[in-house]
Amino acid sequence: MIIKSLELCDYRNYKELHMHFHEGTNVLYGDNAQGKTNVLESIYVCATTKSHRGSKDRELIRFSKDEAHIRMFVEKYGIDHKIDIHLKKNKSKGVAIDGIPIKKSSELMGMINVVFFSPEDLAIIKNGPSERRHFIDMELCQLNKVYLHDAANYNRIISQRNNLLKQVHYDESLKDLIDVWDEQLVHYGIRIIQERERFISRLNELIIPIHQKLSGRKENLKIVYEPNVVGEEFAEQLLRRRHHDLKSKSTTVGPHRDDMGFYIDDMNVRQYGSQGQQRTAALSLKLAEIDLVKQFIKDTPILLLDDVLSELDSFRQNYLLESIREIQTVITCTGLDEFINSQFNIDRIFKVNNGSIENQQQEVKDE
Repeated sequence: MIIKSLELCDYRNYKELHMHFHEGTNVLYGDNAQGKTNVLESIYVCATTKSHRGSKDRELIRFSKDEAHIRMFVEKYGIDHKIDIHLKKNKSKGVAIDGIPIKKSSELMGMINVVFFSPEDLAIIKNGPSERRHFIDMELCQLNKVYLHDAANYNRIISQRNNLLKQVHYDESLKDLIDVWDEQLVHYGIRIIQERERFISRLNELIIPIHQKLSGRKENLKIVYEPNVVGEEFAEQLLRRRHHDLKSKSTTVGPHRDDMGFYIDDMNVRQYGSQGQQRTAALSLKLAEIDLVKQFIKDTPILLLDDVLSELDSFRQNYLLESIREIQTVITCTGLDEFINSQFNIDRIFKVNNGSIENQQQEVKDE
């Protein structure tokens, strides 16, 4: 799976952009705030219909413009495909695959698989549980259409149940309707819990040997799924917490409050691990994610590295770079020192300067 080319029109700080990618390692370098991350973001939007930064559609459109376009040409299993995203300031986005509009944005999920790695991901261990849930959901939604369907239904029901809890405050007669939503919530919630359990189990099989290598075989890392409620007890817990939910006007039990823990032997890395241990665990998680995607899709994902190398020491830089040699990668950085020092091969180099990109492949290789 590779990206062949990318076209942007009025996207972020790009009036117009045409880029052709190498199937190997592509490096975008330049000063901060020049638009490097915007390129990665546009690729991520083409894979998931959403910004990795949580930005709204109107925030992706160039200043003073009402719409923006992203067009990406990809190759998957030897077949060429075209993905078109039409972003509108005051309307829902339009999405087309091979020129055919799709009715739901979710239909695009899994068309191409990307793994995004940014400095913020290095803090996933110590940050709040919502980021770890987001990691699980985004990966499973790309890999599993059934999970995508279940998660969308679960989130819709949570929203409707919460609205009902607020309405009951003004009309007690509506209380009996909560049972209807609880039944559906349990149905989809149990399926989500079961799929997350399988996901964490498969991830553990991959992360343990990766982390052993990164730690010089001194540490054994394990991910522990920490569900907010056990599946078979979900219905009972919902009923038991109903009075509290009515007071808080929100649903306080369910997989939307799940978490996962990281343990080196019996030590909780989030609570007691050093910053180095937390970062190594996060790097191990990302590398395991890449391997897991490979297993699922029987192909390689596209890797997006957003200024991560500067956050890692030389050993972890080299390990990461060696691990991705067979994967199409788009890397952003402020300079090329990391690659020169590690003598890592770069297949295509782009210099980014305030919304314009120059392909410098030939000039750099001649030096």
